[in-house]
Amino acid sequence: MERKKLIEEADGLMKDYCNDCFLYRQNKIEYGKRGAHRFCISQCTVGNKLRGYGEKLSGAK
Repeated sequence: MERKKLIEEADGLMKDYCNDCFLYRQNKIEYGKRGAHRFCISQCTVGNKLRGYGEKLSGAK
């Protein structure tokens, strides 16, 4: 049950904040898709939270 809840929270977070994100679009134009993704994972607060969910999910197996 914990795993399902974590996935739902991560999905909701992505739907609320990541879809149509201005910073992602701008970074994609300037640095390409890889650079934009790297920014989201390493510097964006939402990306950090998503990474935390991923770490919990990989440890919850």
